[in-house]
Amino acid sequence: MAFEGLSDKLQGVFKGLKGKGSLTEADINAAMREVKLALLEADVNFKVVKEFVATVKEKSLGKEVMESLTPAQQVIKIVNDELTDLMGGTGTKLTYSPKGFTVYMMVGLQGTGKTTTCGKLAKWLVKNGKKPMLCACDIYRPAAIDQLEIVGQAVDVPVFTMRDCKDPSVIASAAVSEAEKKGYNVLIIDTAGRLQIDEALMVELEQLKKTVRPHEILLVVDALTGQDAVNAAEGFNDRLGIDGIIMTKMDGDSRGGAALSTKKVTGRPIKFVGMGEKLDELEPFHPERMASRILGMGDMMSLIEKAQEDFDEKKAEELEQKIRKNKFTLEDFLDQMGQIRNMGGIAKVLDMMPGMGKAKSEDIARGEKEFSQFEAIIRSMTREERENPQILNASRRKRIAAGSGQTVQKVNQLIKRYEEARKMMKQMMKPGAMGKMSRMFKGF
Repeated sequence: MAFEGLSDKLQGVFKGLKGKGSLTEADINAAMREVKLALLEADVNFKVVKEFVATVKEKSLGKEVMESLTPAQQVIKIVNDELTDLMGGTGTKLTYSPKGFTVYMMVGLQGTGKTTTCGKLAKWLVKNGKKPMLCACDIYRPAAIDQLEIVGQAVDVPVFTMRDCKDPSVIASAAVSEAEKKGYNVLIIDTAGRLQIDEALMVELEQLKKTVRPHEILLVVDALTGQDAVNAAEGFNDRLGIDGIIMTKMDGDSRGGAALSTKKVTGRPIKFVGMGEKLDELEPFHPERMASRILGMGDMMSLIEKAQEDFDEKKAEELEQKIRKNKFTLEDFLDQMGQIRNMGGIAKVLDMMPGMGKAKSEDIARGEKEFSQFEAIIRSMTREERENPQILNASRRKRIAAGSGQTVQKVNQLIKRYEEARKMMKQMMKPGAMGKMSRMFKGF
């Protein structure tokens, strides 16, 4: 989970501060030492850490904080604000050419997930009303063109190739003409990478930039490489003048040093983060939301947006009517579990909920396993049993357990969870509640 180690340590520091009715300068100094160590352990750039801690300390020792009735909360707010500022302040959106046709040039070292990210970006653009085409300009890496074609097929986006051509500038120029002629409004160019930044790579990319004049150059870096990712960003920016960064493998980086250092070191914003291997797991980067997650305050805006993506108003209205008439079935219960899976599973939902980010990994794994067990049990039932769980006597439960490969105890546990969910939904149901939720989702 992103920033897991840093988040645990910072929340531990602030828990100690909250236990004090008032704060002294010594308390602030001790807390800042812990914050400094936590950031360094998270592989944040040393100069960035030094400046960050100095700023937070100066503001925390101010009269407004020291004389406050809730000084610890004031310090947490300062840290939250400074973390947000460190990562760029507000989210920086992808921009499009005012001429109507936009070219994005994707650059980066080998192994960062650049080709896959091209596909993820294409899928994101399609979802946001664009009509993209991919262009294969990596003529060196074995099977690079084949990989892009597979990715393109997976996201249902065409890929322009010229397999016999060995000049990326010629390929890209032809791709621009082809895309415009066929009515595509975005071209994403997948370029070659190297194991490290070298002169030959940069000369090729500079020539490509000169030829196609991309609207944005997006650098793909691997979050797991920490400060190496920051150094790569600095190197590419010095030679090419990048416009934004896409940070991959953020879901596997428990430290987060690259994300916390890159903007400060390069001056270039992180525009997207890869949060998984699937082609729809590319998310716009929001510094203020990430800071909130780090400090255990959750990220309700992202949770709402994620729910909105999967929100089916018709289904919600049907569910409301069923609950009102006390007809919430096991089929409905299964559907609700599916909704959580569509939102990324238990771990991702908890990560975005205030106070829930520290849920133990073993508890999350147990919950995911239980989801699968419950699903198998429900699918082993007849339609009549799903619609009317009251008929599930001992012999039926024994048959269902055998058919699903589970124990009778697990079947009983499912029925208990279902009954609890049904009662809770009935209690929470108030006139117009689902309609209000629908309008709330639509408002974002």
